[in-house]
Amino acid sequence: MPGPVEPAARKERLDRFLFFARAIKSRTLAQKFIESGAVRVNSERTDRSDFKIGAGDVLTMALHNRIVVWRIVAPGSRRGPATEAQGLYEDLSPPALPKAEQSPYEAAIAPRDAGTGRPTKKQRRDTDRLQDGSD
Repeated sequence: MPGPVEPAARKERLDRFLFFARAIKSRTLAQKFIESGAVRVNSERTDRSDFKIGAGDVLTMALHNRIVVWRIVAPGSRRGPATEAQGLYEDLSPPALPKAEQSPYEAAIAPRDAGTGRPTKKQRRDTDRLQDGSD
C-alpha cells in the first residue's frame, strides 16, 4: 500500500509574488520590471513575468538603487498588510555600501531629514504674510 501523498508545493507567478510581497506597487509595473531583465531567479536571468516560483527559490533584483536578495518562504495568496508581506520572504540582501565606497553621484546626494525640503502651502502663505507686513 503506498504511503500518504504529499501535496505539490504551490507555485506562483513572479509578477504576482512581487506584487504580493509589496516590492512593486502594481502587477503591471511588476511585469515591466521583470521584462526589463532586472530579476534573477536562482541565479538565472528571466524576462518572463509568468515564470513560476515557489518556496526555496532565491530572487536577486536591482530594486530602488540596491541589490535585493530574497529567499521565498511562501508564495502568498493575497496582497496583505506589510507585516504579512514581509513573512513571504527572507531578506538575504548585502548591507548598503559605506558612503566612501559609493559612486560619486550617490555620494553627492545628501540625506534629508523628514520634514525638510520644499515648504508646504501653509508655510508659504505664512512667509508671504511676513513679507507683506499684513497680519
